[in-house]
Parts: sequence; C-alpha cells; structure tokens
Amino acid sequence: MTAAPEPSRPPADLTDPYYYLDRELSLLAFQRRVLEEGQDPKNRLLERAKFLAIVSSNLNEFFMVRVAGLLDQVEAGLWETSQGGIPPAELLRLIRPEVDELMSASRACLIDDLMPALAEQGVHIVDYDDLDKRQKASADAHFAEKIFPVLTPLAFDPGRPFPHISNLSLNLAIVIRHHDGAERFARLKIPSTLEQLVRVGPASVEPGAPQTYVWVEQVIAANLRLLFPGLEVLDAHPFHVTRDAEMAIQEMEADDLLETVAEGVRRRRFGSVVRLAVTDRMPAGILRILEQNLEVSADELYRVQAPLALNRLMSLASIDRPDLKDPPIVPRTPAPLKALDKDEDVFTAVARGDILLHHPYDSFQPVVDFLRQAAADPKVLAIKMTLYRVGRNSPVVQALLDAQENGKQVAVLVELKARFDEESNIEWARKLENAGVHVVYGLIGLKIHCKVALVVRQEAGGIRRYVHLSTGNYNAVTATLYTDIGMLTCDDEIGADATQLFNYLTGYAAEHHYRKLLVAPVGLRKKIVEMIAREIDHATAGREARLILKTNGLFDKEIVHLLYKASQAGVQCDLLVRGVCAVRPGVPGVSDNIRVTSIVGRFLEHSRIYYFRNGGKEEMYLGSADLMPRNLSLRVETLFPIKDRQMLRRLRDIVLETYLNDNAKARLLGRDGEYTRRRPAEGEELVESQIALAVP
Repeated sequence: MTAAPEPSRPPADLTDPYYYLDRELSLLAFQRRVLEEGQDPKNRLLERAKFLAIVSSNLNEFFMVRVAGLLDQVEAGLWETSQGGIPPAELLRLIRPEVDELMSASRACLIDDLMPALAEQGVHIVDYDDLDKRQKASADAHFAEKIFPVLTPLAFDPGRPFPHISNLSLNLAIVIRHHDGAERFARLKIPSTLEQLVRVGPASVEPGAPQTYVWVEQVIAANLRLLFPGLEVLDAHPFHVTRDAEMAIQEMEADDLLETVAEGVRRRRFGSVVRLAVTDRMPAGILRILEQNLEVSADELYRVQAPLALNRLMSLASIDRPDLKDPPIVPRTPAPLKALDKDEDVFTAVARGDILLHHPYDSFQPVVDFLRQAAADPKVLAIKMTLYRVGRNSPVVQALLDAQENGKQVAVLVELKARFDEESNIEWARKLENAGVHVVYGLIGLKIHCKVALVVRQEAGGIRRYVHLSTGNYNAVTATLYTDIGMLTCDDEIGADATQLFNYLTGYAAEHHYRKLLVAPVGLRKKIVEMIAREIDHATAGREARLILKTNGLFDKEIVHLLYKASQAGVQCDLLVRGVCAVRPGVPGVSDNIRVTSIVGRFLEHSRIYYFRNGGKEEMYLGSADLMPRNLSLRVETLFPIKDRQMLRRLRDIVLETYLNDNAKARLLGRDGEYTRRRPAEGEELVESQIALAVP
C-alpha cells in the first residue's frame, strides 16, 4: 500500500523579521561566549583574566557605538525597526538585562573563582585594607613616588564648574570637609598611564615567588589626605564613564581629511554619556551629584560590585608567570621560504609559486621581510600598500620609510577612519608624509579596508609585480593573536588588478572590471550573490553543491535571504561566523541545511574564507570582507582567489574541516538564537581547532 504523501507546507515568507536575528542581541551573545572562556576552569588562570578584560573592553565599544546609536535614534524620534523587527526603544529595554548579567557575571567570576584560584598559585589581588603593615608601607611609598606627582584633583563648588569627565575614564568622587564644616565635592581622574594593579612588597621577586597586588584606586583613596592637606576626607568612591564615541565625518565639507579626523578624535572625549558605572557602595548623595551633572538617567546607570573597568585585567594577564598562561606557539616558516639558499630572497621564492601564510601558525616575519627586501633591493622601483591598523613601533611602516629614503616610489593609503585606531593612524600618516611618502587618505564616503601590498620590480624579462594580499592587517603584534591568512604571489593578472586598484584609490580610475580580484563596492557583492545562486542551480540539477563560509560577521539581508534559498534547494551550508550572525538555522522548510558555528578560543578568529563546491569545479576566495552591508557596499574590500589546487585542498580539508570538527571551542547556534557549546560524543576524539592547526 502506498503511503499517503505528507501535506505540503506553504512557502515561508522570507521577509518575515523572525528569520533575521537582531544585530545588537547577537553581539551580546558573542560577549557571553567570550565570558565563557573566562569562566572555563580548563583555561589557564591568566588567560581567563585576559578574557574577562576582553569582555569589558568589548562592552565599552558596544556602548560607545551600538547603544549610542540606538539612543540617538530614540532621541530623534525614529521608529525604524531592526532587521529582526525590534524598534530602537524596545532594543534598549532588551539590552539592559543582558548587559547587567554580563557585568555581574564577570565580577562574580573574578572575585569568587579567579582570585581564589590565583591566590593558590601565589598571585594575590587584595583590598588595601587587608594589607599588612609592611605592604601598606610599600603601597604608600609607590603612591608618593609614582602616583602623587601625576594626579590633579578638581574641585566642584559655587566658584568652579563641574569638571569634564572624559570618555572611558576611571575617577574618584570625593567628599571633603572644610574648616568651617562645609562639605564639598571633588573629582580625581585616575590616569590610564598608571599601573592599574600596584604590586606591593619587595622591589624584585624570584620567578614564581608569591606576589601581591592592589587596585590603584584603592591606593590613591588611602592617601587622599596628601592631596587635600588640612582638609578632612569624608568619602571616596570610584566611577567610570562611557560616552558616545561614534564619529560622523562630513567628508564632503572637509578640506583636510587628516585634520577633520583628528578633530573628531578630540571631540570624541566630549560625547554624551551613555553609561555611568558605579560601585554598589556609592552613597545616594554622591550618586545624585554625578547623575545631575553628567545628565544620566536611571537607564544609563549601572551599579556593580567593585572593581570597575575590568579591561584593566589585561595588565594582570601580562605578568611574568608563564606557568599560568597558554604555552607559546612557535610560528613556522613556510617550506618555500625555508628552502631558500643564502643568495636568494623572498622574490625568488614567490617567482617559483604562490606562498600561503596562515598566521599565527606561520610567522609574520616573511611579510616584513618582503617589504624590507623591497626597500633595499635596487631592482625595486615602487611600493604601494594599504594601512588600516598597524599598531605602534611598526616594522612595516619602518620598511616603507626605508624604501622612501632609498629612492623608491612609495605610495601608502592610510585609512584614518579605522575605528579607535584613528590616533595611531594619524601619527603614522604625518610621519610618512614628513618623509616624502605619497600618502592618500581614501575615498569620499568609503572606508578602505582591503589589505594589499604591491611591489614593482625591474627584472631581466621586464617589469614584474609582486603582491601580498591578506585577510588581516599589517600589524606584527596582532598577527600573533589573530588567525589570518595571506598570500604572496607574482601572478600577472593579480598584479594588474592590484595596479588598477591602487589607481582607483589614489587617482580617478573608475575601472569596474577586475581579472581575478573581487573588489567592493564595484563588483564583490554581485559575484558573491552569483556564486551562491550557482550553488542553488547545481543542487536543483542534482549536481554537487556545498557552501562553507568563514567570516567574522554575517548580517547582510540579501546574503541571508539567499542562504535560506540555498538551504531550501538542498545545499549544505556550513557557516563559521565568529561574532554577529543574523541567520536563524534549523527552521523546518527554511534553514534545515544550515549549520552556524562560532569558535572562540585563545586566538581571535579573523580570517575570511569563502568556499563553493560548484558542481565539483571548486572555487575559494579569501580576503578582507565580511558578509555585512558595510563590507559589501560601503567599503573598499578585496577577495582573492586560491587557484593552486593543492593549496585549495589544504584550506578545505585541513583548515575548514578542522574548524567544522571542533568540539572543544565551538558553539552551535540554535533556531532560538542561543548558542550551545559542542562537546565530544561518546568515543569521539577531542578536537580543539586552534591547537590542531598549530601542529605541522
């Protein structure tokens, strides 16, 4: 007897907001995953402290940008809903308990779990009042010598206005009594340049010997009498301010973009307050002064257990206790570079074939060597590159300065609008300009996010172009902390594309056709859409079809819609999304074939890899672009193809499959928007992808 067919399900309305998870709530879900690493007893103690610091730092940025934007929308009377269908005011209401939980759970982890565990290992974080006599003497001597000279108390009374409280500043709210009995308020900023955890005791200790630390604000509070001689200090409590820090650059009206961004950075310190954090011990009278003068509502006030500003735990994570940290990974040198003879250089190796660099497992030094050798090589005529986040004391920038001094033509596109790196980039831009380098600051309305370095070299057969392309920044420090993939190549077509790209960035070229590179905003979105649609066609025709997309964020509505279509057509879609993700997987009839995995571990997952099965004719692209509206439409981005089949198989079968098999640091996104940590099944081997990929 033939079974009755299942009743057909009406087609889903993919415009329904239900199918698109909210961006802000997804960002907070990512912070919970980072917090889990701080709470995980399997992680080493100082690594756990680092994760708590990262959560605090990420929440600072969340308030400065995301919450500030929502507050602006509410104040302007805008009721436009998010992709998830939530109005701004409602989003703010939903965000509050999530942030409360993150802040309180972070402190509970520190105070109830991490501090006792550290104490067992000889690292003591204690209150000033719990120090013994000798330790207090040590702390007070440190105050007198290194803290007192840099402090500036500011009074608030009828003759002096309430002082400006700068963004992200930690302060003491102080009440003093004059001789006449009058009580006054004073504010004392705790400079971020000070050691935030003061080590007390002997000036030097043997490695591994017990060490005692006390928070700097407690040391200062205990010595306030020296700042207010002859007055009685009645009370002192810390508070921390977060301000709106999103900059709107009016580029069309800016004659000098460098100075405009510099002014924007200065003004950032004066944005409206979006969060006031105080301890749960702050008296109502002091709090009232802060609320009134900072114009803070109850919704913007956060009471938490001390200490405030847990991002300062990063200084604890840097102490010299290697036994309490992850063992270092010794970066590899790729075989083609290791095989070079003494008289050969990077150019020799690249001329033999493309070279893949997977950081931090592969060393970043070949990238630095590529630029240093280009700077010194008499055959090199020109160097062009983009700089987004390079950090301090950059060997990359030094190589460019050396190249300029050696008479090369050097052109650098410095992205001044790299959020929260503007000051560093302004400093480098001025230094490069002063050395005579051609410095360009980007295009009106577009942030330059692509990672490209082009070296033009005169060789026996004519001009040859060597190119480095990457998913990550030219930053030697973050290359040891982020997972990124780069490629060195002298492919003629990629070299021609890189030349065209720089002409587009520095001149008036309006080329919309590139031979091998995918470039946003001129064609990258269109090509990504076409390749996903092609997988749908393959699946519909019964051919091999699969998508593996590794990205930092996936929040573009057109892409999400297409992924649902691909799932409905039977395409297996594996999405490795570190952070914000709008896709709701596992919805019957809509996203049954979509799996979303987020990996949070010792390294920040930063590489973007896009794999398309393509009926067996596989294609793979790597690059700087996430699947976000800003990356696909509002930035200059590049994706580069992996044409070498052996290289493609390595990335597919080793790198991507290792991530997909992770059952130690992977979290799977459910249809309810919640992430569940994946655990090994019975008899299944434990796979921690970031450790597995470090093995040669």
